[in-house]
Amino acid sequence: MNGNGKASVSKELDAKHSKILEGLLKLPENRECADCGNKAPRWASVNLGIFICMQCSGIHRSLGVHISKVRSTTLDTWLPEQVAFMQSMGNEKSNKFWEAELPPNFDRSRIEKFIRTKYEERKWVQKGATQPTTKAVQINDNVSKFLEGLKRGIPRKTRTLSLEEEILTKHIAQIAPPPTVGRSRGGSLDMNEKAAAPIPPRVPPSVAEVQVPTNNKNGTTDLYTLLYVNNVQQEYTLAPPSRWATFD
Repeated sequence: MNGNGKASVSKELDAKHSKILEGLLKLPENRECADCGNKAPRWASVNLGIFICMQCSGIHRSLGVHISKVRSTTLDTWLPEQVAFMQSMGNEKSNKFWEAELPPNFDRSRIEKFIRTKYEERKWVQKGATQPTTKAVQINDNVSKFLEGLKRGIPRKTRTLSLEEEILTKHIAQIAPPPTVGRSRGGSLDMNEKAAAPIPPRVPPSVAEVQVPTNNKNGTTDLYTLLYVNNVQQEYTLAPPSRWATFD
């Protein structure tokens, strides 16, 4: 990309810009030169947002690019922000700023003096008014696009999950335990935490008192007792004695 960014403009984009500019020139407020009033202007000041005739374009070039940057609407390559600024301004809106205090029916026969007084001296600009710039238009455009995206609910960055990731996400959501209630910032225990705390299984006293015998009379360990005690050590909750199966 070169210094002025023109290399980034493709032929398709350049053709689109030409159609936009052609349409702007057909608007009633842009059919005459913004300074002298001549018909069918084909030049423009891209930082002032105005369409001007060939004669006035030469005077604008003599002002310096810090005041006016002149481009041909048909011969030059335009950048997107320049076209956007022309769309947002135009001769009528621009002159409301530069000619806000211009006396009615002012003599413009000495056109060069008129242009220099208008743009160099800023003689007819309303006090305290701020000059519209391409940077402000670009920022407003970015803000508008961002707000439009929020209205549509479009996230700033999105990524489509793969099939494996989607299956794994659904599986984790199904088996994930519910979130636990944490302590408050003040350090006090919340009542909900007390209510949600799991109650440890209660082991019947008869089970807790069971001792593992070393050997029976035959010198072997009772298999039933080992299995029974093993269940107690694994903290399995046993049914109360009232529910044990009885046999007559």
